[in-house]
Amino acid sequence: MRRSSNPREVRAMESRARRPQMMRGRASPFDEHEKPENLAATRRRIIGYFAREKFFVGGIFAAIVAAIGFDLAVPALQSRAIDVIAGQSSEPFFPVLWLMLGCSVLAGCLGFVRDVLSARIGQRLIGRLRAELFSKIVNLPVGYIDRHSHGDLMSRMTNDIDNISNTVSMALPTLFSGVLTIAGTVSVMLWFSWQLTLVACTTIVLTAISVSLLAGPVRRATRVRQELLGALNGKAEETISSYRTVVAYGQQARMGEEFERVSDQLTHSGVKAETLAGILNPVMNAVSNAGLILIVACGAAFALKGMITVGVIAAFLRYARQFSRPINELAVVWGQLQTAIAGAERVFAILDEASEDGSGRDLRLESSAGIEFKGVTFGYDPKKPVIRDFSLSVPAGGTVALVGATGSGKTTIANLLLRFYDPQQGEIRVGGQNIAEVSRESLRRQMAIVLQDTVLFAGSIRENLSYAREGAGPEDLWHAVRLARCDDLIEMLPGKMDAKITSGGTLSAGERQLLSIARGFVADPRILILDEATSSVDTRTEKAVQEAIREVMSNRTSIVIAHRLSTIRDADLIVVMDAGRIVEQGTHAELMARGGRYRELYDMQFAGLDT
Repeated sequence: MRRSSNPREVRAMESRARRPQMMRGRASPFDEHEKPENLAATRRRIIGYFAREKFFVGGIFAAIVAAIGFDLAVPALQSRAIDVIAGQSSEPFFPVLWLMLGCSVLAGCLGFVRDVLSARIGQRLIGRLRAELFSKIVNLPVGYIDRHSHGDLMSRMTNDIDNISNTVSMALPTLFSGVLTIAGTVSVMLWFSWQLTLVACTTIVLTAISVSLLAGPVRRATRVRQELLGALNGKAEETISSYRTVVAYGQQARMGEEFERVSDQLTHSGVKAETLAGILNPVMNAVSNAGLILIVACGAAFALKGMITVGVIAAFLRYARQFSRPINELAVVWGQLQTAIAGAERVFAILDEASEDGSGRDLRLESSAGIEFKGVTFGYDPKKPVIRDFSLSVPAGGTVALVGATGSGKTTIANLLLRFYDPQQGEIRVGGQNIAEVSRESLRRQMAIVLQDTVLFAGSIRENLSYAREGAGPEDLWHAVRLARCDDLIEMLPGKMDAKITSGGTLSAGERQLLSIARGFVADPRILILDEATSSVDTRTEKAVQEAIREVMSNRTSIVIAHRLSTIRDADLIVVMDAGRIVEQGTHAELMARGGRYRELYDMQFAGLDT
């Protein structure tokens, strides 16, 4: 299995080990649930989304009320039928049966209508929320994406949205139905016999005591199981994503032993958690049966005294079951609502983030533009600058190479030029215009960047190349791939330009990088930024690509970031950076003759090649 070269894919994996609850199966009153930090504010915002669906909400509420009404009528009609059979009533028997049948059918039909409307409102609401969230994410500042785990952002888009969807389509109707069922059942039971209603309520007390006694041990065991399941998922994902390294070092047995150790712990923990949770159903059944026996005993006593009929006792047995079912459901649904609201809170936190500033005038360049850095100081943490008082002039149409050790600030210069970040001090000018005063969109339209970390999107090669310039025609695409020396690669693929590739893909790292270089050529930019653009290609291909790059860079302002110094010998200016400062600059010949930091780096790279 090939490990993805896309850092976004790798970081998106981080959230997968945090999803054990989704794999556990049925919900339980003992499940651990997240709690929102600001329940009232989040609830108001969710209600705001429902307000746009008034028709569906009204339909759901009407269906629930009508269905509960018919459900409550069935036991009452059953009571009348039994009284007719017992000779305690003289009304016609079969009309009562037909009424019971009609109420049962109507209740079922209305339940179906409720489910359909709930599903529709849930999907409409979640579709709108998901679209808003994605639109916000793609317009967030790059700094926000860099500061936050990509896996966490993916979790907001998937797990949190799914939790909200499930709650909207299932939990909320169940909550409304449960509350109304309890209220309606108690009202009807009180109307039949308040004395027998008090007897039936003892079941609720016994159920609450049983659940409270079991809750603590089950939740502790469940928490341990969740943690172990997350660890097991993480171990499996780590092994699969690093499979080549595991095999190369012959560590399959070791990884298998570690996985088995965690798996055994999870098995023991799971057995304990399921055993404790499994006690609930027998206890609840025992309590329920005890309650029914109590109702029958007390009902018989009341009937002998003439307080109620036999039919009322039968109705109470039905109502008692109808009464306990929504109580158990509400215990589960309430926890799910808490989790969904907590997820909505995380989604709203992103929606409330400020989008990337799109203001500013258009950047207008008549030809290739010069670039000037004036006293630029910048730090991702303002207290720890990584660029210090950086000043540099790149002439229009010239090529400047930035070299230096890892962490010296080379890529940060590219980030600042693209306005992924703005400097804390100083200014950057392109074509004599302060880029802080121009819109980011117009600035980036004038640039193309080829990164060391190659990113290809799922789709065809044509779509990937056209990503740089939507209006590019077939000749533009083929010209670019010939320059990037990947035309032979495309000719061999089934479908050629229409061949499908994936973001992980089966292409080698070098082939992916050649396509990325071709995409940069398609953009036909005024300013070209190359960040270790040929680091993944072989030496022979690199020479050919470098020739193409020199051709493309002619009459274009270019900034080349390089560790392989052989690729930047022909640059008009080589800038050596260290700790965010310029320590040397000049041509290759000048810097070699000077015998400074550049000469030291060069000799380290090419030591021993002559021997």
